[in-house]
Amino acid sequence: MKKVITYGTYDLFHYGHQRLLERAKALGDYLIVGVTTDNFDLERGKMSTCNNVMERIEAVKATGLADQIIIEEYKGQKIDDIQKYGVDIFAIGSDWEGYFDYLKEYCEVVYLPRTQGISSTQLREERPMVRIGVIGTGSIASRFVPESKFVNSNAIVSAYNPNKEECEDYCKQYELKPSGSETDLYEQCDAVYIASPHYTHYDYVKNALNAGKHVLCETPFVFGKAQAEELYNLAEEKRKVLMVALKTAYCPAFGHLVSLLKSGAIGDIVEVNASVTTLTDESSEKLNKDYWGGSMNENACFPLLPIFKLLGTGYENINFYSKMKNEVDMFTKAVFRFPSAVASFQVGLGVKTEGNLVVAGTKGYAYVPAPWWKTDYFELRYEDPNQNKKFFHTFAGDGLRYEIKDFVTAILSNEYFYSKVSKKENIKMAEVQEQYLKGVNLYKL
Repeated sequence: MKKVITYGTYDLFHYGHQRLLERAKALGDYLIVGVTTDNFDLERGKMSTCNNVMERIEAVKATGLADQIIIEEYKGQKIDDIQKYGVDIFAIGSDWEGYFDYLKEYCEVVYLPRTQGISSTQLREERPMVRIGVIGTGSIASRFVPESKFVNSNAIVSAYNPNKEECEDYCKQYELKPSGSETDLYEQCDAVYIASPHYTHYDYVKNALNAGKHVLCETPFVFGKAQAEELYNLAEEKRKVLMVALKTAYCPAFGHLVSLLKSGAIGDIVEVNASVTTLTDESSEKLNKDYWGGSMNENACFPLLPIFKLLGTGYENINFYSKMKNEVDMFTKAVFRFPSAVASFQVGLGVKTEGNLVVAGTKGYAYVPAPWWKTDYFELRYEDPNQNKKFFHTFAGDGLRYEIKDFVTAILSNEYFYSKVSKKENIKMAEVQEQYLKGVNLYKL
């Protein structure tokens, strides 16, 4: 029996995919089809897939051409699969001509002609386009536009900043049209990315939702539970997407870490500790009390993410310990008590610590080195070091492309879409910030 193997993403399955599988099938007696996983696509920089891996597998299965369907999860797997399944022929589209010649050492390699006039890229380009306007033109907004180019079905069309000179400079740099007012911006877009100073977030999010726009808001979201609830209720009333751009939550490695730990990989979780600290120029707006500066307001959302993901939002008590200067916290340590665990974090703009994430369990612990909020590598460590495991994932670019992809997908999806940071988690983060600002259980050092 002659075995043939081929691979593909098979996104937005179309006639071209069907014909390629038919040609591959005709080469032998048994056809194995490898379908790439979502994470493998992300690691290869493929941010534009519209269908998840199960949908893509079902599309291949529905053709009736595949005798066996396997999952492609890592680079180099093709060699392993060819040997594992005793493959005689490797077949792939002619647009890869010559690329897979290294496989000739293991089997025959055939490049198949592709069907002209149709492709997944073409179909994606024909999908509706989400026009995004940018509010705020600072450093984080400067990373947003380049990152958006890695994601299909979106176009950054305009930007707004009350400081017209800064707005014009930004728009000139990224070839955008400057908006003279919020209203002008809303008239040009379907959605907005809010990267303005954080004390302005509430007003901008509310205005955008009332204007009927989808919203992706930078961190920190807002500083009060009531405000967060109000904005989420407004988004639901307007039937608009409201997402918080907490980029760590969208990293493939962070999602894998949470899934492993929640499934019991280190036993019962007993403690979570995370640090996010840096040394900042004291003249920076980040340390200006008039602009709601300080370590908690700037960075607390990052360590709160793994705490709430792993232990839930039902903490029983929280104490804050802050090193103050010029009426803002240069450093804050927070300690939580949960029903069956504890958690703590350190944030600092004037104090430096090791910026790692450690999760302790009854069978072992997870270690994510600094900067853990840009997760691309983590370890699970056990009493017997021979059982230790290391995990590597790509963290592409500045990481914003992952959240942009989810934002655009959520807008274009007509079905349920899972938000990487839930409404409940974002409201709880705002509640923690509010407690701190009100001085609840706050001890100043």
